[in-house]
Amino acid sequence: MSEVASARIAARLDRLPPSRTIWTIVILISLGGVFEFYDLFFTGYVAPGMIKSGLFTSQSLGFFAALDSIRIAGFGTFVFSTFAGLWVGVVLLGQLPDRYGRRPVFTWSLVWYVTCTAIMAFQQTGEMLNVWRFIAGVGFAVQLVTIDAYISELIPGAERGRAFSVNQFVTFCIVPVVALLAWLLVPLSPLGIDGWRWVVLIGSVGAVLVWLLVQGIPESPRWLALQGRTDEADAIMTAIEERVVAETGKPLPLPAMARAEETGRGRFMEIFSPEYRRRTLMLSVFNMAQVIGFYGFAAWVPTLLIARGITLTHSLEYSFIIAIANPIGPLLGTLFADRVERKRQIIFGLVAMGLAMLAFSQASNPALLIALGVLFTLAANVMSYAYHNYQSELYPTRIRARAIGFVYSWSRIAAAFAGLVIGYFLGIGGVSAVAVFIAIAMVVGIVVIGVFGPKTKGISLEAINR
Repeated sequence: MSEVASARIAARLDRLPPSRTIWTIVILISLGGVFEFYDLFFTGYVAPGMIKSGLFTSQSLGFFAALDSIRIAGFGTFVFSTFAGLWVGVVLLGQLPDRYGRRPVFTWSLVWYVTCTAIMAFQQTGEMLNVWRFIAGVGFAVQLVTIDAYISELIPGAERGRAFSVNQFVTFCIVPVVALLAWLLVPLSPLGIDGWRWVVLIGSVGAVLVWLLVQGIPESPRWLALQGRTDEADAIMTAIEERVVAETGKPLPLPAMARAEETGRGRFMEIFSPEYRRRTLMLSVFNMAQVIGFYGFAAWVPTLLIARGITLTHSLEYSFIIAIANPIGPLLGTLFADRVERKRQIIFGLVAMGLAMLAFSQASNPALLIALGVLFTLAANVMSYAYHNYQSELYPTRIRARAIGFVYSWSRIAAAFAGLVIGYFLGIGGVSAVAVFIAIAMVVGIVVIGVFGPKTKGISLEAINR
């Protein structure tokens, strides 16, 4: 019975026309994701201030100093703690949205972020700074996993691409804000407090405001129906449909019955079943490859600019200019997100990223460096919204969050070690060596998606996951 109810809910969702109600939900969910991006991107921008504070001497790092044996030292311990926490979080907590629902995990992960990050901002040693960075990452890691599952389940199939591009436009709008705050605050000590601490605390305050805003977001009707909570799913769908009809002034078309999904709780090992094993392996390799380019540039851009002969002050200024491009890529994507096959958008983004990085490594003129940095950023963010959409489509509702969490976890652990490798290549071969490393990773991503990725454009979630 619940399988039939689930199919009816899916059919009712997929027949909804574009409306203010649906897009309001998308924007509110996206606001929650703003703070994962704020958190990830401030890492590179506050690095000079943290180092200046003397937090990364061997004495200050305590037991983290032992990581030097695997070539993790100084600020690298903070980067490692960031991504190690995120990896542990998605592996351990990625099943929570599938078990307890999208909404509670989404809202309470924001509380975790606010608490742990605020505590981190007041630490006086590198050791405790890294401990709280790790703890914050463990709790907050599940946020983006939940958002991807949430949006894919709430949005009609014909609008999923545009929904993810809008989602990433909203979240990436915070990146130039982080860059601006770092540019203005990191060199200073307002009220005697290090500027980098202000940058961290501002993110925590903003997250509190967003937590208040998202309290009215409904639970995913698809998830509720699969749990047998059909009355709750029907009540949410009825409320959404009534608002959509009132906004559009038109009756809704009759739902075309969707294929029913298997009900009940999913099992983690199902992602390795014959139906999904190929997708899981493909996305795991792809996530390791794409993050080398995405965060390899974003987290290192001030350092890469300095390596090209730009001063510290100007590197932060130029980084801010490049960061302004972050939301523009997903915004452009709204024009073609549902017209071009998802995997082709991903491949196009990876090709442009690799070429732009190779050109960046040979440039020295500030204007050209900025232009190439902007081009790389635009391509990276088209790739980003497309693949977040893509991986959320390739699994059924009962295991969607834990599957996304598993494949996405490989980007976290790869990012932790990619930072070490990039630092190594930067030391022995400069930006050119870093560019070759990133370009090779982009080729790997292109091959696995191009050869093994199924098509999903315009297909319902239930049909993709037969």
